[in-house]
Amino acid sequence: MRITLLTIGKTNSKELISLMETLEKRLPSFIKFERKELPDIKNSKNLSENELKNAEADLILSHLNPEDSLIILDEKGKEFTSMEFSKFFEQQMNNSVKHLVFCVGGALGFSNKIYTLNPQKIALSKMTFTHQMVRLFFIEQLYRSFSILSGKPYHNE
Repeated sequence: MRITLLTIGKTNSKELISLMETLEKRLPSFIKFERKELPDIKNSKNLSENELKNAEADLILSHLNPEDSLIILDEKGKEFTSMEFSKFFEQQMNNSVKHLVFCVGGALGFSNKIYTLNPQKIALSKMTFTHQMVRLFFIEQLYRSFSILSGKPYHNE
């Protein structure tokens, strides 16, 4: 199984990039992982909220294949404990899912173009985080999930 984290906009913080890269270097022993940062929409200040969300949706959709399983990180999504998140990945592998694409939308959220695809929705927390920090938190939880699945000790068990 492959996992991709698809995001709108670049990560600007050198500290966050360093932390993400540290975790990403550990992931290949568990899973094929790729982080794709899509460019911000040009002239976004000249677009309405709906136009911007639709332009971001078109960009996201251009990076998806029909066989991809899309999961959006959404504040209204299902919340997991770390153990439950690891079981989620185990179920995906047992179901022979080939490619999971987790997506972080732009600052205004997702367009209806994305919601009409009826993707699975996962919330990392009820709290609000910057879009850049969500990337780090997701990658950390991905690493933690596969560490749990590989039998490494988990401090909360």
